[in-house]
Amino acid sequence: MDPKNCTLFSGGLKGAETAFGEAAEKFSISEVIYTFEGHKLARNNNCVVLSQDELERGDISMELASRMMNRTYYETEKIRKVLQTIFHMVNSGHQVFVVGSIQEDGSVKGGTGWAVELAKMFNRPLHVFDQVTEKWYTWRGTWEEDSPLIKYDTFVGSGTRYLSDAGRIAIEKLFSDSFSS
Repeated sequence: MDPKNCTLFSGGLKGAETAFGEAAEKFSISEVIYTFEGHKLARNNNCVVLSQDELERGDISMELASRMMNRTYYETEKIRKVLQTIFHMVNSGHQVFVVGSIQEDGSVKGGTGWAVELAKMFNRPLHVFDQVTEKWYTWRGTWEEDSPLIKYDTFVGSGTRYLSDAGRIAIEKLFSDSFSS
């Protein structure tokens, strides 16, 4: 696959999303960062600032999000906008890559977990680098250890703001394994 025909969709935040963007840039992969007015980004290449109407297309009940992720999300405007933005990322990319921590219940820690749950709902190829075990896992009804590659021309890169060295190396290796000849 030619990386020049690929697009990374991300949220441009510090940590994993910045590392995904930097890796994409090294391989001349287009990057689209979804955000909303007033959101502070670590990367701002090719930003799409979502309007209120666009954000609302990704609206979700906080009660449903809380139930799906086995944790409590309180109704705040900012967290709602973050979850709405994640909807646009996952809706735009065919394959989803996340760096974070897989919990005992199979969910992924933090807001990153919403990208994982949406990928499952949208039946997207889904891969998580678990920073605790320092391994990649692919969702096949359960988490299975894997060595994923980027196989689609549109993909999502998301994850924790607290990226470990192992997480950064995993992202760099994902891109080099997928696009180096």
